[in-house]
Amino acid sequence: MGRFDDRATRPARGPRDILRWKLLGRRSRAAAFTTPRRAPDEALIASPEPSLTWIGHASFVLRLGGRLIATDPLWSERIQGLIPRQSPPGIPLERVPPIDVVTISHAHYDHLDLPTLRRIGPGAHYLVPLGVGRHLAEFPRVTELDWWQTADLGGLAVTLVPARHWSMRSPFDRNEALWGGFVFDDGRTVAYHAGDTALTEDFAEIGRRHSIDYAMLPIGAYEPRWFMEPQHMNPDDAGAALLALGARTLVAMHWGTFRLTDEPLGEPPERMRAWWAARGLAPERLWIFDLGETRRL
Repeated sequence: MGRFDDRATRPARGPRDILRWKLLGRRSRAAAFTTPRRAPDEALIASPEPSLTWIGHASFVLRLGGRLIATDPLWSERIQGLIPRQSPPGIPLERVPPIDVVTISHAHYDHLDLPTLRRIGPGAHYLVPLGVGRHLAEFPRVTELDWWQTADLGGLAVTLVPARHWSMRSPFDRNEALWGGFVFDDGRTVAYHAGDTALTEDFAEIGRRHSIDYAMLPIGAYEPRWFMEPQHMNPDDAGAALLALGARTLVAMHWGTFRLTDEPLGEPPERMRAWWAARGLAPERLWIFDLGETRRL
């Protein structure tokens, strides 16, 4: 029994499900897709002004509360040395100013990338869910949080909130560490990074407790649906999540960087835009970044 089995997604997926997917799945034969990119605004990233820059996958550089925050930072060329990037990071790590805070949503290899963390180094303060800290024992400043616990960083409050997911880094530690999303609040702007999650009733409670301006929500890695629905949102789910959160702006993530699942690499933003337009929502409330794109908050 894992320490957090009672909080894990249901139905759980295991080795038999993975084998069924790999044997019977239908990988898309869609035309090659290159994720759009643009030059990052390095001056804005370095300034104290609140901003957000997409690195790729679930990785952003967020400037808020006078600090530079990296979410689930992954600058490596491959996940665990195996799965290659389809597009380079939005900005090379060497051109990013010193990172003050790192948040890790859970211990899966595409969200906790130790080679990247070692490049960031010991100067950052690492905020992680319960049990994840054992993977970061080499770093001097690691704070573990339970759901709804807050780290007060002085002018910036960072709260771990629930997610519908699970955890495993080896065959022997399933659900031994917790998972979640993070809410960042500097008293003027509230940003939310959902980490990995399926659609969950917890979104409504998160929205009740936090008035969210910018919600970074995953829109990719959703096919085949029978396998992914308990753990990953699709674009329709992400839209429903935004409405449940009551957030002002949806910032799309978790797409266009790695081929992890069966949908075409460029499909998630197309579906997200179609869902948005069908409901007549204001276009300026949907942010689908190019890699490297920087926007003021």
